[in-house]
Amino acid sequence: MASHSSRTPRTRGLAADAVSSETGSSRSLAHILDDLVTIPGTRITIGADALFGLVPGVGDAATTAMASLILVEAVRAQVPLPVLGRMVVNCGADALLGQLPLVGDLADIGFRSNRMNLRLLERAVADPERVRRRSVAYLVAASAMVLTAILVMVAGTLFALWWVAKLLGII
Repeated sequence: MASHSSRTPRTRGLAADAVSSETGSSRSLAHILDDLVTIPGTRITIGADALFGLVPGVGDAATTAMASLILVEAVRAQVPLPVLGRMVVNCGADALLGQLPLVGDLADIGFRSNRMNLRLLERAVADPERVRRRSVAYLVAASAMVLTAILVMVAGTLFALWWVAKLLGII
C-alpha cells in the first residue's frame, strides 16, 4: 500500500505542523473508510466504506455518518466555502451511489470520496492565504451546508429503505 505522504500536500515547518494538527483525525478516518486493507497480490485497497456498504441501507448510512465527521473538521478549520461545497458533493455522491445494489459496492472501491475530501481539507489548511478572521456568517453558512447535506443523505437512505420494504411487501 502506498504511503500517505504521497497523497498529502507538500508543506514545510509550521505549515506542515498545522496541517497535521488540524487534519489528523480526518486522515485516520479517511484511511479506515477508504484504505483499511489491501487485496493480496494487488495495490487495490478496501475500506470500511466498501465493507459496511455490503449491508443494505444500514451500512451506507453508517459510513455516511462517519464520513460527515471529515466535513465537521473542515468547518472547524474554516476551509473556504467553495472547498466545503466540493467536499459535500463528494460525500453526497458517495452516499447516493451507495444506494445502488452492487454498483454502490463497486463505487466504494473506485470512488474514494473520503480520500478526496482529506486532500481538499489538507490543501485548504496548508494554504496560508486561507487564514482569515472568524465570522458568524461563515459558521452559519458552513453549518447550514453540512446539515443540509446530512439531511439529504439521511432522507435518501430512508427512501431507499422504504422502497426496498415496499418491494418486499413488508409495508
